[in-house]
Amino acid sequence: MRLLYLVLLWLLPLVSLAQTGVLSGTVRDRATQQPVPGATVTLEGSSLGTAADEQGRFRLTGIPTGSYNVRASFIGYEPLLRANVVITSGNANIVGLELVTAQQQLGEVTVVASRAIRVATPETPLSVQRLSAQEIKSNPGGNFDISKVVQVLPGVGGGGTGGTAGFRNDIIIRGGAPNENVYYLDGIEVPVINHFQTQGSAGGPAGMLNVSFIDEVTLSTSAFEARYDNVLSSVLQFRQREGNPDRVQGNVRLSGTEVAGTLEGPLAPNTTFLASVRRSYLQVLFKLIDLPIRPDYWDSQFKITTKLGPKTTLTALGLGALDHFEVAVPRSTTPEKAYIIRNTPTIDQWNYTVGLSLRQLLPRGYLNLALSRTQLSNQVDFFEGGSEFRGDESRRVLLTRSGETENKLRLDVNRSAGRWRYAYGAVGQLIHYDNRFFNRLRQAVVAPDGTVQQPAVTVDFNSSLDFARFGAFGQLTRSFLAADRLTLSAGLRTDGNSFTDGGANMLRTVSPRISATYALTPRWNLNASVGRYYKIPPSTLLGFRDNAGRLVNKSNRYIGSTHYVAGLEFLPSASRRLTLEGFWKQYDHYPVNVRDGISLANLGGDFIALGNEAVTSTGKGRAFGGELFFQQQLTRNLYAVASYTLFNSEFTGADGRYQPSAWDTRHLASALLGRKFGRGWELGLKYRLAGGAPYTPFNAAASRANYLTIGQGVLDYGRLNTQRLGTFQQLDFRLDKKINLRRFTFDFYADVQNALALKSPAVPSYAFQRTPDNAEFVSTDGQPLRPDGSNGIPVMLDNTGATVLPTIGFIVEF
Repeated sequence: MRLLYLVLLWLLPLVSLAQTGVLSGTVRDRATQQPVPGATVTLEGSSLGTAADEQGRFRLTGIPTGSYNVRASFIGYEPLLRANVVITSGNANIVGLELVTAQQQLGEVTVVASRAIRVATPETPLSVQRLSAQEIKSNPGGNFDISKVVQVLPGVGGGGTGGTAGFRNDIIIRGGAPNENVYYLDGIEVPVINHFQTQGSAGGPAGMLNVSFIDEVTLSTSAFEARYDNVLSSVLQFRQREGNPDRVQGNVRLSGTEVAGTLEGPLAPNTTFLASVRRSYLQVLFKLIDLPIRPDYWDSQFKITTKLGPKTTLTALGLGALDHFEVAVPRSTTPEKAYIIRNTPTIDQWNYTVGLSLRQLLPRGYLNLALSRTQLSNQVDFFEGGSEFRGDESRRVLLTRSGETENKLRLDVNRSAGRWRYAYGAVGQLIHYDNRFFNRLRQAVVAPDGTVQQPAVTVDFNSSLDFARFGAFGQLTRSFLAADRLTLSAGLRTDGNSFTDGGANMLRTVSPRISATYALTPRWNLNASVGRYYKIPPSTLLGFRDNAGRLVNKSNRYIGSTHYVAGLEFLPSASRRLTLEGFWKQYDHYPVNVRDGISLANLGGDFIALGNEAVTSTGKGRAFGGELFFQQQLTRNLYAVASYTLFNSEFTGADGRYQPSAWDTRHLASALLGRKFGRGWELGLKYRLAGGAPYTPFNAAASRANYLTIGQGVLDYGRLNTQRLGTFQQLDFRLDKKINLRRFTFDFYADVQNALALKSPAVPSYAFQRTPDNAEFVSTDGQPLRPDGSNGIPVMLDNTGATVLPTIGFIVEF
């Protein structure tokens, strides 16, 4: 902190009271993507404004540094309010503004003001939220990580709130699994957005996306447009901005967790670029605060945009990461916990996504053509006794050498004709999956006379498969009644594949959906939707082979889900929004493992992989509840978000009985409060609460017999998810100070996760008592521990604890 004060004192004499910045970007029609020439762009609370040129571009210079609400308007369109746009002297702020056609007879000033904050579309009139880049950057506890930031939105749970470890980024939507979400970066699907992803699922301690690239993030938790395939819980769309077309600029971010650099600017006439690279120091921070995990990673990202003509834009983008995960025994721990920590897998991953996207403007519409490739490599090693025994195959418990490659071609056409809007398209994918997998689940239990009481159980296979996926969709939208008070949108989608039995029969996955929005008054909207959605099981399941080499999951069906959602939306002003929604989700053909007869939804998640076992498509599920959400965008230097969700999430196994899923926390609540002060100071507070997540207790006999082999207890699935953890609570704090110089901006910040040191509930661990020097196990008879553990002394370890993650850093814009 002393160094920080010295730097501030050195910079203060250089600060001018009249520093200015630049705001530039484009204004487009959201439905047709056509530019809106003449659109007016103004800064609320000032006299500054400009009009877009014939290409929809605008540029405002000489703006005093600070935070503004930007308003875009044009005759025939509803006004758009982009709140909390920060203007600095270091970087020009580049934004993309999209206007929505106004309802024909709702043009009064009061109506216009109340609808400026609305984020829904006719195709997705409810269950949609939007975040700006500034909301992500300033989010307390978010640490510039988009996956953490979205957890403040209604219906969104995450790591620590159920089913997974508290430091993970699993996004759990309305009681659904993390792998039920899909992610799109500028219209290109990106399967991996977190470091250390659980293969076949999602999650990981840190996000991969660079917030400096982001213009806007949209989360839809139901009423999905038909263009999106393989989604059951949410669509998360990341819209990246374009690079600065006027000059080269960039920023450097340094903190106790990472160092990141971003550069952007013009490459050639009509061509701009964005590029970044980041290096993690999380492993250093976690060592300092005595956490056992050591996540170590690199990532990089780029975007190149070329205007091939007035109506044609070509975009190239890429995203990649290198990950290494291991554990170390902390300084203060018990011998039993130290033994468990050593018995943790080591993980090495790398992945990338690259893509090309062509957008062609058409009369009253546009065409998108996207080609992309994603590749993931996942290596996991686990040896009895820890990584120090690496190479001793007699001690190996787990081995994974797995890879996935997806090549995708996606086409969609979007047009409008009068009150009608329609879209159609198709997608094709070529998928390769391979896996060398070994897992020793249980060692043989041998009686003193040599009789095998329980045989050893292992899974050992090599697998490789190549198959195609394909699909097509259509969507039709129209407004009705006077003043277009009623808007209906109907979509139809179907998907197939060349691998599963009956997968090429696309009639089995016909998925209709319809949504409606009705303007009760200029400030009140009634919204509803019902839809059918499908998802193919992950390749980790499809590619599983038994010990005889047979692909036993080839008969699996697409997982199906039907959503019923209804809600009210109240828009009291241009900066406030209140929504109330009820939802019901029904699942069918959900995977149930053959070995234990348990639905995968009831098993939770970990770092290794989802699947790698025989399953049947016999499970059912249901998730239902209600949400309340309030948002106030920046008004008088204050902004706030609050939400509460009450829900149930239950799935059936082989016995057909509904039991709580791993994500069934019942309660989700969050609140975010931000306050901007003078002289560049900003304070943010974020609070999250989740009810206790269910978990399964240990089977005492099986745990004792197998502990020496697998280094952990064996769950008692006869009491599946009958226990619950305590309530999860966390308060995060963030303080920012911006200093604007002539061509530079310095942003100093302090961010503290779990500022009140509240204890996070965690599932207890099963262990055998060890000697104080951790040299060996303690036994009941003073003899060496028997292979079956019969003379061991079981102990249950409480993993509940309070971890405070402080970060101090700075950002330099130039």
